[in-house]
Amino acid sequence: MTPRRVLAVLAVAQLCGMAPWFSASAVAPALTAAWRLGPSGTAWLTISVQLGFVAGALVSATLTLSDRWSARRLAAAASLGAAVATLAVAFSRGAAAGIAARIATGAALAGVYPPGMKIAAGWFRDERGWAIGMLVGAPTVGSATPHLMRWLVPAEAWRLVLVAAAVSAVFGAALMLRVPSDGPYAAPSPAFSWSAAPRILRDRAVLLANAGYLGHMWELYAMWTWTASFVAASETVRRGAAGDVRGVAALVTFCVVGIGAMGCWLGGRYADRLGRTAVTSAAMAASGTCALGVGLVYGSPLWVLVPLLLVWGVAVIADSAQFSAAVSELAPAAYVGTALTLQTSLGFLLTVATIYLVPQAARVFGWRWSMSILAVGPALGVWAMQTLKRRPEASRMAGGRR
Repeated sequence: MTPRRVLAVLAVAQLCGMAPWFSASAVAPALTAAWRLGPSGTAWLTISVQLGFVAGALVSATLTLSDRWSARRLAAAASLGAAVATLAVAFSRGAAAGIAARIATGAALAGVYPPGMKIAAGWFRDERGWAIGMLVGAPTVGSATPHLMRWLVPAEAWRLVLVAAAVSAVFGAALMLRVPSDGPYAAPSPAFSWSAAPRILRDRAVLLANAGYLGHMWELYAMWTWTASFVAASETVRRGAAGDVRGVAALVTFCVVGIGAMGCWLGGRYADRLGRTAVTSAAMAASGTCALGVGLVYGSPLWVLVPLLLVWGVAVIADSAQFSAAVSELAPAAYVGTALTLQTSLGFLLTVATIYLVPQAARVFGWRWSMSILAVGPALGVWAMQTLKRRPEASRMAGGRR
């Protein structure tokens, strides 16, 4: 199987395997009513997944699982675990059991996403940024799909959205096993070492790449999580009390999250040519500007609001894969999987704060300016990547293009 065919299979496997991530968020209004959740409880539908992901990723990184085990088998088993956990959410009788199942979903997905990136790095060397960009773009579409399902499926049939996400994850597990190996550029499995993770985190160049990633993650998942609420509030202001705005908000959110796949492709295409620090800095500058400016078009007609949100949807994810590609080039070759898992665990831990902060900001300032707090992350991320650009280790990225 050629590297590009492997990437195609791997991308579809990741798309299907990551579908459970936003499945509960897409049917949040129905779950809120069924489980009698308040605003904070609704936020926990997503926060619980993030915390589960962090816990699973930290265990995986500490035990160096994705470097000592077959990454593709680990990802396949984790996809099946995510499917089972998502079915548990669908048929939970109360919030406690449902939130626990969402935590289990996140823990399982920690075994899908980072190992997938490791496999892509193992099959590509010269076009690594593009390959990982395509791979990150696939789960982006997978994360958007439940919002499309929410738009298509009647509100009272919300369990269908969760069941469809679970079935998708099972299909993703089957596809993952079709990948023939972890790749010709994958390093031999290292011996277990308790010091591997701390040693990676102390590396100055890796630390700066992770700092850039944290700036990016400060913004990304909070923007994805609360776009539907932002659009619904904006439409309510524009229309008044006329009509149900939730279906429109779900469709707009699907488009905004899904178009991020184009951003991943563009980021990978140009980062391999222009350099990782240049592309990540440009993407974060653009997305931070959108975060600051989206309040200006709040309450405007959709033909004014949606184009800005689509630009934001492209920019907010265009840099994501390039932080992973950078770490795969800067970290010790034998521990690339562990380095990627550590990076994602730190990033997703940070998202818990911002997912919680946005609705709190909306309560204080209103939804119009609630998204503005997300611009802080990209500003710090640009600083980190420009600092990394000046270090000698940066020559190892993108064939010396920094």
